Amino acid sequence: MIYLIAGLVIFLGAHSVRIFSDSWRTRAIGKVGEKTFKGIFSLVSLAGFVLLVWGFGVARETPVVVWSPPIAMRHIAALLTLFAFIFLAAAYVPANAIKARIHHPMVVAVKTWALAHLLANGTLAHLVLFGAFLIWAVLDFIAARRRDRTNNIQYPAGTKIGTFASVVVGFTGWAMVAFWLHGLLIGVKPLG
Repeated sequence: MIYLIAGLVIFLGAHSVRIFSDSWRTRAIGKVGEKTFKGIFSLVSLAGFVLLVWGFGVARETPVVVWSPPIAMRHIAALLTLFAFIFLAAAYVPANAIKARIHHPMVVAVKTWALAHLLANGTLAHLVLFGAFLIWAVLDFIAARRRDRTNNIQYPAGTKIGTFASVVVGFTGWAMVAFWLHGLLIGVKPLG
C-alpha cells in the first residue's frame, strides 16, 4: 500500500500545483522556461504514475475488503464510465456543447470515472486509489472554475456536429475499454 500512496502523492501532487500554488507555477516557468518546466513535470508525473500502477498491482495481491458492493453498482459504474468517456472526448473534440457548458470536461471525466470505480469496488486499495483521484478532481475543478472567473474566460458555444462527434468518440472509446482493453490491461472484464 505504501507504494500506491507514494505514487499517488507524487502523481497527484504534480498535478495539484495549479490548485494550491498557481503563482509558484508561473514563477517557475518564468525562471526555467516553459519547455523545461513541462519536461520536469512530465518526468515527475511519469514516475508517480508508474509507482501508483505498480503499487496498486501489489496492493491487489492481498486485498483488504472494506465493503462488498451490490451487483447493481457494477451496472451503475458501467453507465457512469460511459459518461466519463464522453466527457473525456469532449475535452479534445473541438466546438462541442459539452465543453461549452461544463468548461473542464477532462476533470469532470476523472471525477465521474473515480466515482464509478468507488461504487463498484470495495477493497482498501480501490478506495485509496479512486478516492484520491475523486478528491483531487473535485479540488481541481473548483480551482479551474475560480481561475476562469478571475480571468473572465469565455467558452465558445458548441456545434451539433462537435457535440455529436464527442458522444460518438466517447462511446467508441468506452466500448473498446469496457469490452476488451480493461480485461487485457487490468485483468477485470467489466462487461465482457
